[in-house]
Amino acid sequence: MVHDASRTRLRAEVLRQELTAPGQLWRNIEVVAETGSTNSDLVARAAAGEDVDAVVLIAQHQTAGRGRRGRNWAAAPYAQLTLSAGIGAAEVPTSLWGWLPLVASLAVVDAVEGAGAAQTVLKWPNDVLAGEGKLAGILSEVAANQTIIVGIGLNVTLRADEVGEPQVTSLMDLGVVDPDRTGLAVEVLRRLGERVDAWRNGDPRLMDEYRSRCSTIGQRVRATLPGDRTIEGVAADIDDLGRLRIDTGDEAVTVSAGDITHLRPVNP
Repeated sequence: MVHDASRTRLRAEVLRQELTAPGQLWRNIEVVAETGSTNSDLVARAAAGEDVDAVVLIAQHQTAGRGRRGRNWAAAPYAQLTLSAGIGAAEVPTSLWGWLPLVASLAVVDAVEGAGAAQTVLKWPNDVLAGEGKLAGILSEVAANQTIIVGIGLNVTLRADEVGEPQVTSLMDLGVVDPDRTGLAVEVLRRLGERVDAWRNGDPRLMDEYRSRCSTIGQRVRATLPGDRTIEGVAADIDDLGRLRIDTGDEAVTVSAGDITHLRPVNP
């Protein structure tokens, strides 16, 4: 399958026209040719005193994206949608901040299923899976002035052999013909805006919807925690703070951050 023909530049003027009109959440859409990490850029700008609430930074090509536990992630040019959005959280109780990346993953599912990628599921805390492959990931970081930076990386035409990760899939691999990164960016950000509004308003349906879409619940899992401590057990639920509750058989352990490996279904 040939991917390169669909790797085109984002159309910045279309993004601004579609996403910064009155009534939209976003006030500024910035598109740069290349950067190391859009998340790092917005975090640094917030630390320097800039108001980055409702600012979206999109890279045509990101060379040093970051995953959980500081992992670097680099992709082929124009093969992904890589963006970060500043979201003001001052009016949201801090107890609900942990739900924001989970809410963002729902927005990605909305967008990719609308593009024709069926049968996607969510892996706690913030991966979007299709089959056995990772389609998208979300990384959130708390920045200055009670602003949370939400980064989204969505594989559009990326091939597993380009990143040396066999468990990677893309919209092209899922049968989406000639996926348009600009159209996807519009849809992801529009859906994210809707989900953020619901999160700010404390809509409890978000939690129920996430739980219903999360394939981690009910799985036997291994959690690698900070400090390389590991626990194994059954992922029993997501609590009201967005944390994963794991039943080890001896105790219930609540995990707020860590790498989760699905081992096998409890009832195959």
